[in-house]
Amino acid sequence: MIGGYRATLSCGLGALLVGYYEGSELLFAGQVRAGLVPHVRRRLLEKLQVLCVSGCPFAKLPGSGLNQRDDITADQMGDMQWTKPQLVAQIRFTQWTANNRLDHAAFLRLRVDKAATQVRREP
Repeated sequence: MIGGYRATLSCGLGALLVGYYEGSELLFAGQVRAGLVPHVRRRLLEKLQVLCVSGCPFAKLPGSGLNQRDDITADQMGDMQWTKPQLVAQIRFTQWTANNRLDHAAFLRLRVDKAATQVRREP
C-alpha cells in the first residue's frame, strides 16, 4: 500500500513509501526505489499527486524506531509527500528485516484487484 513518496527535483519521484495494515493501523514497511524506471515514475507521480494530503498516514512516523537504512530521518521529512492510502503496489522483496522493513524491495506494478485496507504483512 502506498502512503506517500519522496519527492526529488530531478525526476519528481525518488521513492515510494509503502506500508501494510495491522488491524486498523497503517504501519510503515520501507522505501521502494528499484523498479521505478522513468516512464513508471511519471505515471505513478500523476496518480499520487491527486491523492496528496498534509499529514502522514502511517500510525508511527517512519524512522521513529531503530535506525535502519530505509527509515526516514527528521532532515528528510521535508522531501516527503504524503498520500491517501488508496493505491496498492505489488512489491517484490527478499525478506522482512528484524525491524519489519522490506529488504531489497522492488516495484512491480499497481494492483487494482485489491483494496488498500486489505493489504496485510505477508510472511
